[in-house]
Amino acid sequence: MAQTRGFVKGLSLRRITGFACNQGFVFFLFYMGLNREARYGVFSFERIDLIGALFFMLLAFLVLRAAPSRMRTALLARPFILLCALMLAMGSLIPYFFEQVPGAWLLVESVLTGLPCACLLAAWGRAFDEASTTQAVPEVFFASFLGALFGLLVFFIPISKADLAFRVLPFVSAIALMGAVKPSEAMASTHLPGTSALLDRDDSRETALLSVKILVGTLLFGMAAGFMETFNTDPGMAAMPNYAIALLLFAAFAAGTLSLLFVDGLKKGVALNRAYRVAVFVMLMGFLTVPAPFFVGSLVSGEAVVLAGYLGLSAVLISLFLVLAALTRTSVLASFSRGFAALFGGELVGVVLANACNTAQPGMVTPYFVVVFAGLLVLFSYVFLFTERDFDSLSKLVTHTDDFELRCQAIIGGFGLSGREAEVLPFILKGRTSERIAQELYITKSTVDTHLRRIYAKAGVHSRQDLIDLSEQLGNLHEG
Repeated sequence: MAQTRGFVKGLSLRRITGFACNQGFVFFLFYMGLNREARYGVFSFERIDLIGALFFMLLAFLVLRAAPSRMRTALLARPFILLCALMLAMGSLIPYFFEQVPGAWLLVESVLTGLPCACLLAAWGRAFDEASTTQAVPEVFFASFLGALFGLLVFFIPISKADLAFRVLPFVSAIALMGAVKPSEAMASTHLPGTSALLDRDDSRETALLSVKILVGTLLFGMAAGFMETFNTDPGMAAMPNYAIALLLFAAFAAGTLSLLFVDGLKKGVALNRAYRVAVFVMLMGFLTVPAPFFVGSLVSGEAVVLAGYLGLSAVLISLFLVLAALTRTSVLASFSRGFAALFGGELVGVVLANACNTAQPGMVTPYFVVVFAGLLVLFSYVFLFTERDFDSLSKLVTHTDDFELRCQAIIGGFGLSGREAEVLPFILKGRTSERIAQELYITKSTVDTHLRRIYAKAGVHSRQDLIDLSEQLGNLHEG
């Protein structure tokens, strides 16, 4: 019980509240509107608003991923974050002014929703750099849980136009982001300097392979969701008729994952592994029940179950983006940009391909071959791409890296090492020679030897092996 209270105490209310507002608005933007259609001659495109938003989100993530750090800093500065919130509110209000949104205004709406939505998600990646992974992952599930509850609350409020309340969420999210520390401060507070070069060759290869598997799996999961979102309803009707049920199931999933995180934490990867399995199982159950009403008449449709599983899977994937950033010692912003580009890019491809199927065979409502294809994408990703064995490998790598960082921090904090000495220490504990350390840090060998002597003097040891033994002792004491 005391461990749970300490765990909760370490979480940030600002990050949870702000990201909850961001998640709540994304749920509203994608799933709580109408299935809007655009006709160009004989061609008809359903969910055209979703296509436009996803396209500009993907574009923004690719730009942020490729842009130099100075440009990213300018794009995510505080005034621009507030401008993004204003753009989102304005873009989401456009459908209120037009019964049928003209093509030019549809383009404006797509730009005003897609670009700033991606920028805010990337900015939240920067904000999560403030926290350790053990803090950030439960914060993501807390925020997702609260975002789903807000959607349910608005759904049950018996007031006309109650969904206008969603336009406030981007501003709350932006205000929470504006309270974040600077990126350089965040990186300094959570990551050891110079550790990106410290992974063993086998660990580096395995980490790179796992990263590729996660990204490809993310792309296929997004494609499956895009297929179902297009075939779920007819033009002019609600984009997700049973979205309240989907949000309710997702909120239950997030609450269950949080309880696992409180008990098991992230050390062994048990909580995320179980959450991953449950999310995939829920999606597959939804695919199986699409052809027939599920549970109580049409109250809980198969499509709603698929959406609940997809939202749960998205939360797990966000957590994996955080874990990969910590493992490879890259910024969470970069990891978010890469991961969300795969997720929303896959969703965009799925919506476009579903529209192509609609054009080839108009009037079809969730044909069986579409459900089977989407289900096979999910099953293939789970069985052949990012499997439970991969989850075990990832958790072992994270545990190994966390233990090493714990030992480094024990010496840095316990003996008051300077910034440069703290930068040299991880290389010493990994057994690097002075010549190798000099090459890695672009300093001279004599400078490395000077830092080494000072570290020995402060720690009260006489050799590298003594320092390694001391780090293991201090790490074990700190862990205990």
